[in-house]
Amino acid sequence: MALNFFDQFMTPMLVGIPLITIATMMPALIISAPTSQWMTSRIMTLQSQVITNSTYQLFVPLSPKSHTWALLIISLMTFLIIINLLGLLPYTFTPTTQLSFNMAFAVPAWLATVIIGLRTQPTHAFAHLLPESTPPMLIPVLIIIETISLFIRPLALGVRLTANLTAGHLLIQLISTAVFTLMYSMPVIGVLTGTLLVLLSILEIAVAMIQAYVFVLLLSLYLQENS
Repeated sequence: MALNFFDQFMTPMLVGIPLITIATMMPALIISAPTSQWMTSRIMTLQSQVITNSTYQLFVPLSPKSHTWALLIISLMTFLIIINLLGLLPYTFTPTTQLSFNMAFAVPAWLATVIIGLRTQPTHAFAHLLPESTPPMLIPVLIIIETISLFIRPLALGVRLTANLTAGHLLIQLISTAVFTLMYSMPVIGVLTGTLLVLLSILEIAVAMIQAYVFVLLLSLYLQENS
């Protein structure tokens, strides 16, 4: 048993190699590469259907110029989903519980959307800092508030993903500890708590996929705003 419940979120080392490196490489080993064959496996067909439907849902509301981002955003979503799901397996590590890991994706992607907006339509980009028909007395205050909200966006992306996964993992850890303790003293309550743990694990699987989708959905909305 861990001496501290938060020890599970520390980057473990194996033979001097940080496991976050191995976990980051796993999606590349799991995803099946497309082939030129007419007949493909069921896994390949399911993978293609999920990617196609996700791309359609994300990019139909966006302008045609934004569709050049499809490969990048869908690849990021697939990468995050696989990492989040693999982190739910026993004796594994979830890199997305590290804020620095999530910020490494959030900051460059957000900054790219801002640069695209300033490059393609600078007037429209700066217009977001000041709503129309603003009273003159409120102009400086609103510009400061909108600027702060703009720079908080990447932090919100990274913190949202980190907080949701950390809270779910920590709750599973707490309930599983309670199950092991109650099984000896109060077996009936232990079984009921174990049932709750199973339901929570199913919920955490859904959260792992939903949070990855929300991450790229917000990126697509930022892209739509600046394209």
